[in-house]
Amino acid sequence: MPEEIITEPLTGPVLELAKLRAGLAAGLTVEQSARLQGADEAALTADATSLASELSAANPAPQVPRSGGARGPDVQGTAGTVNAGVAAYRAKHGLDENGNRPERRPLPTSTRNPYTEPTYTTEHQR
Repeated sequence: MPEEIITEPLTGPVLELAKLRAGLAAGLTVEQSARLQGADEAALTADATSLASELSAANPAPQVPRSGGARGPDVQGTAGTVNAGVAAYRAKHGLDENGNRPERRPLPTSTRNPYTEPTYTTEHQR
């Protein structure tokens, strides 16, 4: 018949160290670990796991948006495919199928000075 192991109640610094070990193993902070109740390691471990489960149930982890999701204005309404996103980007930035911008028409050039036109006269010249 196996012998029963009788454990003595922990006291003093040994109890504090046991609380800290049980709390940190359950994911509690040092301050939360100091509040654990129990006289031996088994009771402290059970108290730490129950406290950690209560804290996690009371404060669920916040929902964080997944990285790489369709959140930008370039990909909205494109059915989530890469080709549709490329097409939306090209349409927004005025690019053709090869990714080139259309050629600009040259601005009209003139050698005349617009300030010498007769429409720009002063009152005393009339």
